[in-house]
Amino acid sequence: MSQLEQQMRHRDKEMVPRFLVQAMFGLMAATLSLVAYAQWFDVPNRGVLVEAPVTQSLEIVMVGDRSGIYEVLTTDGQLIASSSDEKAGFIGVMGRVIDRERFVHDLTGNAPITVVRRENGNIAIIDDTTDLSVELIGYGKDNVAAFAKLLD
Repeated sequence: MSQLEQQMRHRDKEMVPRFLVQAMFGLMAATLSLVAYAQWFDVPNRGVLVEAPVTQSLEIVMVGDRSGIYEVLTTDGQLIASSSDEKAGFIGVMGRVIDRERFVHDLTGNAPITVVRRENGNIAIIDDTTDLSVELIGYGKDNVAAFAKLLD
């Protein structure tokens, strides 16, 4: 066996250094320990959204077509907004989310959804037919404003 073959065989055995493997398992054990401690001693959750009381609500119906344009209608059929309006494309995104959720739950029809403004200023979309609740935080101010305008 040549010296080159011995070097290659030795290199193949130690592609990942031993200390990195030990560090990986140490990190995994530390994470498991922290989670177990938090569960056993009922440490309160941090960074969890608290649903504030609703101050304003509006029931709407979202109707979409195959091109992805969604229209927002009141329950009596009056057009309020469309996803093709200026800076309102997020309405179409949420319309697709709601349609997909209803498809997964095998629901037909076009039941109304509720857009709410909470006491803390957050806007949420609630679909009672699928128990879907989407708090519109972290989606960008233009996207949230598209639904906030419905309430104004």
